[in-house]
Amino acid sequence: MSPITNACTLGGNGGLVFRYAGHKYCAFQTELNYMHRGWAETGSTRTVYNLHYIELPIFMHLNVGGEQCRWFFNLGPQIGFCVYDENHTIDHPFDWGLAAGTGLYIRTRRAGLYQIEARFYFSLGGIYGTSITDAYRMANPMDLSLNLAWLMPVRKRAAKNIDRLINK
Repeated sequence: MSPITNACTLGGNGGLVFRYAGHKYCAFQTELNYMHRGWAETGSTRTVYNLHYIELPIFMHLNVGGEQCRWFFNLGPQIGFCVYDENHTIDHPFDWGLAAGTGLYIRTRRAGLYQIEARFYFSLGGIYGTSITDAYRMANPMDLSLNLAWLMPVRKRAAKNIDRLINK
């Protein structure tokens, strides 16, 4: 078993965010994201592992602050599926775990809401077998990501207009 000495690799992520605010300080937020994960092992040769996931986090979104600028905290479960494994090495493509993030958002009158968030994800399912005879004793992916988002509000009036167009 070669040691993992360069555990961090940079990858991209992107996705769609839906937030339903039923209260001024509490909301429900779900996302559909693409995430590139990976790591590098160095031994006699350097091997880079790249995994591409589709993820669905479901968050309780809590926020405090004024009308224009608020600090927020997201916490909830996340599921994912590895859609591409560059080296064809993982045993379990389905992923599930817990995610938590914190950040700041700024609301503008005309351009919607801008948000920046630092998020940590810990997988509760391993990507490799972890029995006594397997090479790894723990194979739980962990991610630290920095996310930028632009959210546009959908008002009841806009939703009614869209509904009217669909039902014509």
